Amino acid sequence: MKCLCELKNIHQVFKNKIFALFALKTKIKIKLFKYSILKDAFNSLKGYFQQIILIKMTKTQSVTNTIISQGVLPLYYNADETVTLEILRSLYKAGIRAVEYTSRGKAALGNFTKMVEIRNSEMPQMLLGIGTIKNIQQAEEYYKVGADFFISPGFVAEVAEFLIPKDLLYSPGCMTPTEIIAAETAGVTFVKLFPGNALGTGFMSAIKDVFPNLKFMPTGGVDTTKESIESWFKAGVSAVGMGSKLVSKELMLAKDYATIENETKKVLEIIQTLK
Repeated sequence: MKCLCELKNIHQVFKNKIFALFALKTKIKIKLFKYSILKDAFNSLKGYFQQIILIKMTKTQSVTNTIISQGVLPLYYNADETVTLEILRSLYKAGIRAVEYTSRGKAALGNFTKMVEIRNSEMPQMLLGIGTIKNIQQAEEYYKVGADFFISPGFVAEVAEFLIPKDLLYSPGCMTPTEIIAAETAGVTFVKLFPGNALGTGFMSAIKDVFPNLKFMPTGGVDTTKESIESWFKAGVSAVGMGSKLVSKELMLAKDYATIENETKKVLEIIQTLK
């Protein structure tokens, strides 16, 4: 009889522990469920605030950030529309998200218009800039067809007055402190040092502390080697512009898009090691 009572007691204790474990498991499930809800709510709020930040970020800031992030701005021109578009595709596949197409021929405007069309359908993340803007008429034409940013070989006050109030990045070429001051006074925030090979890295090192609120990018003479790229970044630039050193006439003539893509990837890899 005593054994039977003990067995009943043991059975009751066991049942109580089972119930306790079940209750604990239920509490854990409830807590995990609550955590899951809180996590989902947090992620939703995070996405919401990220969208607000993106909305508040100006177009000029967005384009500047993209160029600085990739560290190099490829630039090219080709009169042939097909070649122009294939080079654009090659640069995009290499990882480029901002490119400058130079207005250096009669076919430039038509080709650029087609680039915008292809960008919109195939590569929505790509920013298309137009270079060699020397007067207000050019700026107006390319603005109408959808250019994301504008670059000049020199500072053109009328172009700055037209673009900057529209929150469009305008990067003029400058080669003297006087020109840089004029550009900064007009509202320019991203300066193209041109020609880079004539100015050299020493010029950049000498002026960077004088213009702490500006970003600089040399164009002309920047090679695709690590030594050349590194020397400019050490001097204080935020990005480098590359034309014929990256997209050469020989490669365009041969329609060697694979090499353009591979060489661009190498440049991007070099820049990432320097950051």
